[in-house]
Amino acid sequence: MSLVLVVDDGAADRQLAQAYLAGLCDVRLAPDGPSALQQIKAEPPDLVLLDVEMPEMDGYEVCRRIKAGPRGRQLPVLMITSAEGSDDRARALEAGADDFMAKPVRRDELVARVRLAARLKALYDSLDSAEQVIFWLAATVAAKEAPYDKHPQRVAESARHLGARLGMPEVARDALYRGGLLHDIGNINVPDAILLKPGRLDAGETARMQSHVLIGENIIKPLRSLSTLLPIIRHHHERFDGRGYPDGLHAREIPRLAGIVSVCDAFDALVNDRPYRARLPIDHALAVLIDGAGHQWDPEVVELFVGEMPALQRLGAA
Repeated sequence: MSLVLVVDDGAADRQLAQAYLAGLCDVRLAPDGPSALQQIKAEPPDLVLLDVEMPEMDGYEVCRRIKAGPRGRQLPVLMITSAEGSDDRARALEAGADDFMAKPVRRDELVARVRLAARLKALYDSLDSAEQVIFWLAATVAAKEAPYDKHPQRVAESARHLGARLGMPEVARDALYRGGLLHDIGNINVPDAILLKPGRLDAGETARMQSHVLIGENIIKPLRSLSTLLPIIRHHHERFDGRGYPDGLHAREIPRLAGIVSVCDAFDALVNDRPYRARLPIDHALAVLIDGAGHQWDPEVVELFVGEMPALQRLGAA
């Protein structure tokens, strides 16, 4: 069972979080930043739930110190604040936080976020050193494209959820999760001028952008332990009508796992800001998926995704 450290100067908030997480994980409590840092040094937890507004040392400073310490990059920090304002999330993530929630905290949302963070940390802990470098590279690519975005994590969570709803075995669900995290790793070789271009790409830029699937495949290929991810990385931009890339696969020729990640990837891109387009409302993005079912995307996967939207939102995956 994972260990979660709850850091909050409010006794009632600490007790509420402990009650919400009862039975899910072991919970330890800290009333302020200095005592939290001492506990982390003595016995590192698997996750820190960190309040922002605390006397003496606020949550931003606590987070910065956690991330600067030994193994701090691998310790997930979920920051919680009652403050209002659009810059709170940016400040939390700039301090190194891995996720962000606002008070009042709902039990279902907190449980979902804790499970997500625990799954990500367990994955990282299971990797060997070469695999850790690969996942670090993927995180670097994602941060370059959108510094305060968690696109790969949301794609991974939603793809894994769809795999479970389709009754896929654990090995396939694990591949969906890892593949979601790594699907765009090939973008590490795409210039920022193309990745972050606000307008339409020209033919040469489009070709360079599309090359990311082959570059990603070549990055992953030497690691046998990640071989199940290769079809996802190579084929997540194929189209159901055969007009996608890199191989122009058609309908059921497209690997099933790649087709699932494709839908999750597309939806998340639609509902979040991109250099070339502002985010769409969720209902508009779902309409785009429905309109493209049978043309761009597997209609069965689209139907499932649309039906699972409430569950995906509760998971924080959509």
